[in-house]
Amino acid sequence: MGRGMDFWGIFEKYWPFMALGLWLAYKWWNSRRVVAMLPELRKNGAIFVDVRSAGEFAHGNAPGTINIPLPELGSRLGELPKSVPVVLCCASGTRSAMAKLLLKKNGYPMVHNIGTWSKFLDK
Repeated sequence: MGRGMDFWGIFEKYWPFMALGLWLAYKWWNSRRVVAMLPELRKNGAIFVDVRSAGEFAHGNAPGTINIPLPELGSRLGELPKSVPVVLCCASGTRSAMAKLLLKKNGYPMVHNIGTWSKFLDK
């Protein structure tokens, strides 16, 4: 029984760090998956949206991306057709994850989060 108590004691103490590690691992894995899908997404007419601020976008962006800052996305949904894939990016993947949730909630069936905008430069 002592061993089980040790495990649960460690788990209770460190679960936030374990959760963070799992979340970071998922972000890394998902980003790699979307990068691998880029050729097919491009072939299917995907739109690439950078949800960083206009200032961040001006300091560096991937060719072919359009800038719709996250705070403006809800009011600019009409600029994004639902009939083609939408690939989102930002500085770290956090804002683009929020943008993905917003688009999914508004009926966009093909939404992908590539994470950081520089991932577009990898392919």
